[in-house]
Amino acid sequence: MLRILGKASSINVRKVLWACAEIGLPFEREEWGSGFQSTHSAEFLALNPNAMVPVIQDGDFTLWESNTIIRYLAARYGDAALYPTEARARAMVDQWIDWQASDLNSSWRYAFMSLIRHSPSHQDPEALGAGCVQWSRHMQILERQLASTGAYVAGSGFSLADIPIGLSVNRWFETPFDRPSLPAVSDYYQRLSRRPGFRLYGNNGTP
Repeated sequence: MLRILGKASSINVRKVLWACAEIGLPFEREEWGSGFQSTHSAEFLALNPNAMVPVIQDGDFTLWESNTIIRYLAARYGDAALYPTEARARAMVDQWIDWQASDLNSSWRYAFMSLIRHSPSHQDPEALGAGCVQWSRHMQILERQLASTGAYVAGSGFSLADIPIGLSVNRWFETPFDRPSLPAVSDYYQRLSRRPGFRLYGNNGTP
């Protein structure tokens, strides 16, 4: 059985858990990370030298990096609806997964650390204001994409890209600041909220 190492509150671990739910893939999860078993232990570092969760072990195969993991699981155990085999359709899914990991993730980092984690080193009002503006600008990119597709981020059907994007949208709505109105994002979030996988793992790790 698939072994997942990482705490369920981690947004990156939740990508993997949600992907497993969409695929119908059974797994065993072990608590690793802050507050649990240390990712700096020799045992964990032998699996991932970056000391980060998640890590999976699929038989004798070990893999880290959350977006790589969900691609692997979808390609091996999922179907073409979740992760297309046709080159252009798959590229569209990968494009939005990569955009979430790079541009969107970077845009919300300061605001999240300030307003949710209450990090003492992220309390500069000017930097926070700039961070919120940057985050909103990137969410407006997502708004236009969802208004264009009328459904999901890479097209009319749910795909692997909606897992990391959906978790970022959850973070958007759960962070307390003055957000612009994004009706297509709000509708999208409601669609995601009806999925069993999201109800299990999408809402900050709680049903």
